[in-house]
Amino acid sequence: MITICPNCGAELHVTAMKCPECGTGITGDFPLDELFRLTPEQLNFVKLFLKKRGNLSEVQKELGLSYPTVRNRLENILQTLGYDVQEEISQWDVLQQVKEGSLDAETALRILKEMKQNEHD
Repeated sequence: MITICPNCGAELHVTAMKCPECGTGITGDFPLDELFRLTPEQLNFVKLFLKKRGNLSEVQKELGLSYPTVRNRLENILQTLGYDVQEEISQWDVLQQVKEGSLDAETALRILKEMKQNEHD
């Protein structure tokens, strides 16, 4: 569905709706939900994310991508929807990066200690 005006770039609104069964028509100004801002690829990701009940590790396995890539895709979707994305990394993210080899154990240990210390401050 086209959601942006090809002429000026403004967000489009639906102005008419019709029942396919009885033909009843309704006119008005119906703004589109922010989910319509998602690209087809992002929407497919959201569907898979919901199918896997929000488990990014399962989404990662299904897509054959690294955990950080899957996490970045989710954050990109959140930004597209207008939500603030926190740059905060979780303990799970640190451990996942060690498992994938993108972070060495010594650095991970330092990060986890800093996170623990920040919890107590």
